Amino acid sequence: QVQLVESGGGLVQAGGSLRLSCAASGITFGDNVVDWYRRAPGKQREFIASINAWNITNYADSVKGRFTIARVNAKNTVWLQMNSLKPEETGVYYCNTWGSQGEYWGQGTQVTVSS
Repeated sequence: QVQLVESGGGLVQAGGSLRLSCAASGITFGDNVVDWYRRAPGKQREFIASINAWNITNYADSVKGRFTIARVNAKNTVWLQMNSLKPEETGVYYCNTWGSQGEYWGQGTQVTVSS
């Protein structure tokens, strides 16, 4: 059974930092693309960042220079380092992976940025 488990969310003040983790079981990230998405209150889910098997990264314009996505293949984990967080970045952050083994989503982790 494939599971993606996000962790690292919480409450942080504006300007603060958090590191989210996405740990996989039942699937290997190695050949997959891994994405992070955010669903803000009352809004649709939006793309934040991605990393592919060759460690090529892509970011939403709104987070470039502040967020960093990285993969730790030995731990089958992907991190999302978030710096200089803004109140509007409050929401549930989801990990997604897709590739030859199919597409899977985690349950999400709540991030709340207070002003």
